[in-house]
Amino acid sequence: MTSSYSQYRLAPQRGTVGRALAKGSPLRRLDWIMVLSALGLSLGSSLLVWSATRGRDSLTHGDPQYFLLRHLTNLAIGLVLCGIVVLIGSRRLRTAVPVVYVLTLLMLLAVLTPLGSTINGAKAWIQFGGGFSIQPAEFAKFAIILAMAVVLSARVDAGEREYPPNRSVLQALGLAALPMAVIMLMPDLGSVMVMGVIILGILLASGAADRWVFGLIGAGALGAGAIWQLGVLSKYQIDRFAAFANPALDPAGVGYNTAQARIAIGSGGLTGMGLFKGTQTTGQFVPEQQTDFVFTVAGEELGFVGALGLILLLGLLLWRACKIARQATDLFGTIVAAGVISWFAFQAFENIGMNLGIMPVAGIPLPFVSYGGSSMFAVWIGVGLLQCVRTQRPIGI
Repeated sequence: MTSSYSQYRLAPQRGTVGRALAKGSPLRRLDWIMVLSALGLSLGSSLLVWSATRGRDSLTHGDPQYFLLRHLTNLAIGLVLCGIVVLIGSRRLRTAVPVVYVLTLLMLLAVLTPLGSTINGAKAWIQFGGGFSIQPAEFAKFAIILAMAVVLSARVDAGEREYPPNRSVLQALGLAALPMAVIMLMPDLGSVMVMGVIILGILLASGAADRWVFGLIGAGALGAGAIWQLGVLSKYQIDRFAAFANPALDPAGVGYNTAQARIAIGSGGLTGMGLFKGTQTTGQFVPEQQTDFVFTVAGEELGFVGALGLILLLGLLLWRACKIARQATDLFGTIVAAGVISWFAFQAFENIGMNLGIMPVAGIPLPFVSYGGSSMFAVWIGVGLLQCVRTQRPIGI
């Protein structure tokens, strides 16, 4: 009797653990290579952020660990959000997309009200108490991905069509254009650039007619010209493009950021000066070094080897994401994965490119690396979306 009772009492515990570790459980079916790559980037970047900020008393209020602790806190919250997305699952997430889209749009509109705050020339933030703030444009990236995926895949996944019909493509583009128009009013050109690349990647993955892809590229070129001619851009944004076109232009003024960034990266050599020992970093010569220019810390203090390691981790993450996109069992999953890939890949290329001087400065964070709560939350939600697509597959695929 005692033996039988003990077996009965312990059975639920063994069953719970067994279900969690079973071959078909969501936990076992996660892409752990991707998760560990993203985690390695986020944890490793905490040291870069710490190095960039520990001596800047005007930012840290005298606490050298201020940004380090906040960065790790942002990472912890991002991991929780990623887990929540995975637990919701692809099917239930699909039904929740209208709510996600509307809430994101409301947050974007709130930025244009007195609730919005201007930082670095763009009214793109909502400030809360205790120094906490959010940038709704970061959340709009995955909201656009989900909204377009639902519309473009509806008739294809239902078996009615082989490719999205033109009407669905037009509806999806309309859903993407609305938040982009609001973001342009802030103005936040960097986020709009990212969203444009996301939309292009989604159209290519969806199988939409080629004329939509070429039309989008043409519209983007015309839109860029119109924005320039109509004076929509702020002066600081025009100065950034001018400095990119002519690196020698006013190195003590509009070209100061990029000039100092190149000096920092170039001084690192092969193996770097050592963590916390970079002269450009400790001397605080590079502005916004914990956010837009965090790659310069890696280049100066860890050298070519350390910077290359960071790029390889990003590449490993994107490779696993491409594998998920290829193995998706429905068009919705393919589009979601393609949108996240386009998002991560372009942001990484643009951010590293502007640090190296081969791309214009656009205020775009380096995924998983740059300091910033909204950015960290959004990219980890992106990882959660990719994991949702992966765990949706039948076992054995």
